[in-house]
Amino acid sequence: MLLSRFPWYIRRSYQYLRKYSTNATIEESILPDPQTFNHHDLPSFLEYAKRIEMDQESTVYRGTHYEYTVQIALKRLGIFLQHTGGKSDSGIDLLGTWSLPNNPQPLKVFVQCKALAEKVKPSVARELEGTFAGAPQGWRGSGVLALLVTQKAATKGVREALGQSRWPMAYVLCNSKGNIFQMMWNKTAKEQGLEGLEVGLRYTGGEQTEKEIVLTWKGAILNE
Repeated sequence: MLLSRFPWYIRRSYQYLRKYSTNATIEESILPDPQTFNHHDLPSFLEYAKRIEMDQESTVYRGTHYEYTVQIALKRLGIFLQHTGGKSDSGIDLLGTWSLPNNPQPLKVFVQCKALAEKVKPSVARELEGTFAGAPQGWRGSGVLALLVTQKAATKGVREALGQSRWPMAYVLCNSKGNIFQMMWNKTAKEQGLEGLEVGLRYTGGEQTEKEIVLTWKGAILNE
């Protein structure tokens, strides 16, 4: 593969994932080709949207903006992701890895974002199970975690669907500003590498009643 023909951010992703995928081939380690080369993070997307005068009320603008907001938010938890969303993304919006203190190898992670005003139905959580089959090579088998990220708290039905699934999955509540207020995962995800992680809360510096989650390992906050 001639990496020189790809933009710098794709080459860097390849090098990063290759470094931490000791049991994978080059083809398994590299991220799939992006749906677009017009943007790769939130600043570049905002610049692109302004240049083409994209309607900020459109589904594409709001969805893509939220996906990049989630990318930034999850990075605070140590999850490094690249944007892959598009027309043929198999339901995957973000793809990357998560290094954890209790795991010798980073978890492979893929994320499905739902920028919805209403609460997510249990069927959406069950549909996420099908995404495992369509995941890129290198993000299949063991050591893979799927995240469902929405702007509403998980309902009882969603929690039950998550708990009943045999696939390693987690649910994240992330608002449009990038604040994470809820994160939970099922037993299979715990067995895949989240064993020992705890979810805590702390003030965000805004409203006194507004708290954001932190992840801790043996009492210490991760990535601080």
